[in-house]
Amino acid sequence: MGQDRNETSARWVLHIDMDAFFASVEQLTRPTLEGRPVLVGGAGGRGVVAGASYPARALGAHSAMPMHQARRLVGPAAVVLPPRGQVYRAVSARVFGIIRRFVPVIETLSFDEAFAEPAELAGGSVADAEDFARSLRAAIRDEVGLPASVGFGSGKQIAKIASGQAKPDGIAVIAPRGQLDFLQELPVRKLWGIGPVSGDRLARLGVETIGDFAALAPTEVISVLGATVGPALHRLAQGLDDRPVAERAVAKQISAESTFAVDIIDLARLRTAVAGAAADAHRRLLEDGRGARTVVVKLRRADMSILTRSITMPAASTDLEVLTAAAQRVVLDPLEVGPIRLVGVGYAGLTADEQYTLFPDLDEYGLDDDLPARSPDETSEELAPQDDPPNEQDPGHGWTTGVDVYHPEHGHGWVQGGGHGVVTVRFETRATGPGRAVTFRMPEEKLQRADPLDSLAWD
Repeated sequence: MGQDRNETSARWVLHIDMDAFFASVEQLTRPTLEGRPVLVGGAGGRGVVAGASYPARALGAHSAMPMHQARRLVGPAAVVLPPRGQVYRAVSARVFGIIRRFVPVIETLSFDEAFAEPAELAGGSVADAEDFARSLRAAIRDEVGLPASVGFGSGKQIAKIASGQAKPDGIAVIAPRGQLDFLQELPVRKLWGIGPVSGDRLARLGVETIGDFAALAPTEVISVLGATVGPALHRLAQGLDDRPVAERAVAKQISAESTFAVDIIDLARLRTAVAGAAADAHRRLLEDGRGARTVVVKLRRADMSILTRSITMPAASTDLEVLTAAAQRVVLDPLEVGPIRLVGVGYAGLTADEQYTLFPDLDEYGLDDDLPARSPDETSEELAPQDDPPNEQDPGHGWTTGVDVYHPEHGHGWVQGGGHGVVTVRFETRATGPGRAVTFRMPEEKLQRADPLDSLAWD
């Protein structure tokens, strides 16, 4: 980056981010998918992209995008697969185990990213940080088989932005003397903590870059972002970040909520808002790596009182359609409870034990009574031919695309597609390299569901 590799820093913080993690794990365990535009997420009407491979991203697809939109962008070459949370969790545990060999204390942010502060690098040079990053990335590549990007800076903010600049599969080390220049021209939304609302407020003042924000007077920052959050973000924009790296507590609930400028007074608009909050919380749920048994809907009325309703399912799920349907089941009509100004959806009863293949009957869910509000401030190689993409629908015998299966003659595989009484299975794992496809006429008694973890072929 045109900087002195001998320049030192009293403190080096790293941020590591696994590249296109969900899609990369699918490609790792299903080698035929290497180089393909892979979309991980729900394929139903409300399906959302949880992860996209770089070939898919090059065509405009990205996480949080509606799946139907991503498929239109990618075209018939798209390979759509359901998330396999237990596989991602196992790979994540192995990756973080490797990182802990290098740095005992890490601050995990999600399945695939974390902060660390290597003690041996205190006072070290840019070259030292680069060497450390190379060694760490090589260990992950050799032992797991996945790429990772690493950013180094004097604090968390710089390190996180640097790892984004390093993608894909790269290293970026920002020395103290260059960090203000590095931040200067970046969009203000790159700053950790600046979301859509605060970003719009700053844009109305003509603040487009982090440098613009850093140049504001403290009084202006407080007037726009408040006396609590504003000064802290202002310091980050000026490159001042002394926040420690510390282990994070395990979340008991994951949620998302939005406040609306105009109160919601009809059920149709409220259902749209609930669906949006459910999708936002779902992205965080996937990053967390656990499934949820309980779905909580939070409504703040115009008088600032809070209503919450919850529903508990027979089994934990990470499926967006199941979770959204549960949330919609407990929605209260604004015509009955009054105008709504805030809508939130939360997922609780978080567990690593999920039920992937069965969709519980919502009519059997236990419905909890209204919970009293305590205060107004209470609180989130070759696949199917290119002109005949894999059919993610059930071909009629319970074998949906992406399901892990086992056959005594062919070994472990995954359902590539099917229909009209047949199902095509690609037999391969991480250890086999690209496998061959076999088409079975159903029913095929020897074909059984398999443990998705077997696709990793790890001891």
